[in-house]
Amino acid sequence: MAEHAISWRLASGLALAVVCGLASPAWAQKPTQADAQDNAWRLQLTPYVWMAGLNGDIKPLRSGPTGHVNRSFSDILSELDTAFFLTGTARKGQAVLHGDISHALTSDRSDLPLGLRAKASVKQTSATLLAGYNWLESGRSNLDTMAGLRIWDVKAKLAIDGVGDVQSSASFIDPVLAGRWRSQLASRWSSIVYADIGGFGVGSRLTWQGMAALNYQWSDGLFFSLGYRYLQVDYRRNGKRLDFNQSGPLLGATFRF
Repeated sequence: MAEHAISWRLASGLALAVVCGLASPAWAQKPTQADAQDNAWRLQLTPYVWMAGLNGDIKPLRSGPTGHVNRSFSDILSELDTAFFLTGTARKGQAVLHGDISHALTSDRSDLPLGLRAKASVKQTSATLLAGYNWLESGRSNLDTMAGLRIWDVKAKLAIDGVGDVQSSASFIDPVLAGRWRSQLASRWSSIVYADIGGFGVGSRLTWQGMAALNYQWSDGLFFSLGYRYLQVDYRRNGKRLDFNQSGPLLGATFRF
């Protein structure tokens, strides 16, 4: 019973990771030829929400069962205690630096046989750092090619009143290759398509994601984005297994400095 509860809550926490982690794209800014010749650093920050559900197989304990999870975003949201999701990009000339951090804590209480009460909690933190080069294809489109690392740290705990607790953790680092294509559609409208792939057996066996978004420029320093994102990861190490996919719409607001 306890092992099944940990598997369920670990899946919920993973579903709330947004960049996803995942190398979440910095959505709005479109570099120009003048930007490429500018030696000053330019920065943009994007707080975002990814309304993702989760489907897959989770085995957080070596000796525990493998549980299949299929949960919607509304199911996961009801268990959320705290969350923080932020992505940012810095540019100088045609050099590109990209970072993303996400943190989420979820918990839930449930009744067990014999009148016992249990509290399950999951704390998930992920961080991504990429560096690359911007290729200015034309005045209306451009391409970023990047490479870097993605760090995962997931901790799950099940505490049973008057009995004790059981804990599990999984931490790993994935190398990541990424590409990001922007197109200017109109004076205030632009689109972006992002894809990355990583793991290669170093951390996870394989992880990849794809994202497409439509951006609206509200002012010189503020953009709003609406899109859709899909992520898959397959991690198996020391008897533990995290093999799942997440997908759903996303919303972001980008502040450009």
